[in-house]
Amino acid sequence: LMQVLQTLTDGAVPSQDLISSIKNLYSKTKDTEFLFPVMAHLPKDEILSVFPNIVNLPVDKFQVALSRILQQGSPQHGPILDPSEILIAIHVIDPEKEGIPLKKVMDACAACFEQRTTFTQQVLAKALNQLVEQIPLPLLFMRTVMQAISAFPALVDFVMEIMSRLVSKQIWKYPKLWVGFLKCAILTKPQSYGVLLQLPAPQLENALNKNPVLKAPLVEHASQPNVRSTLPRSSLVVLGLAEDQQQQPAPEAQSSQNQAAETSSSAAEATTEVTQESSAAS
Repeated sequence: LMQVLQTLTDGAVPSQDLISSIKNLYSKTKDTEFLFPVMAHLPKDEILSVFPNIVNLPVDKFQVALSRILQQGSPQHGPILDPSEILIAIHVIDPEKEGIPLKKVMDACAACFEQRTTFTQQVLAKALNQLVEQIPLPLLFMRTVMQAISAFPALVDFVMEIMSRLVSKQIWKYPKLWVGFLKCAILTKPQSYGVLLQLPAPQLENALNKNPVLKAPLVEHASQPNVRSTLPRSSLVVLGLAEDQQQQPAPEAQSSQNQAAETSSSAAEATTEVTQESSAAS
């Protein structure tokens, strides 16, 4: 049947009747492969609705579906989904909700990264720029950021912008993504030092405790006068570049302690004098 469908659609725009028949066949069987011959001619919303099922296919069949989706549907229109939209569609899949193994989603991402002439540096930047605004952040977001920087090192400045935005979004509130954020910081040092120093002091301390390898070079970076002058005292304390004022008694407290000590001393001296006078009188 698949061969017949392929023959009917090869090199020709399928009729609406044929497309409707194939869609009916899919609705009865839930076999995504039946849609392959007409994928380039389906509306975007229909492709997106079946995309989790496409990702759940074996990798070789996913790659076939990918090539079909990226085909030009007609001379007047480009692909149904452009490469950045495909990456976004992969990342917004909820494996638990859709009942798809997380590894399938990871394999789909990997298949895209293999096609560097299609999934270019510009495509990745466009996709990441939109994914960073997703609420909640996609589970595989930081993994893809690291894959992107490994495939295209020239993206490092762009990735620093993404990481800075993640700091403003309090990335540490997402434990799994926080781990990925810190791995990315190690992968991209020394460029990432500026981003790490944007972290609030408690999160900076947590980052350094989890990754001691970062502390010495980060302290050296922060010691530069033009950098140090921009940092809050709380961050300098974490880096060991300033003393913790909370451990030092406040001037008022110190003064009160001194006064108390002087009062106590005076009282002791007065008591001694009275005792001596009493003894003499006796």
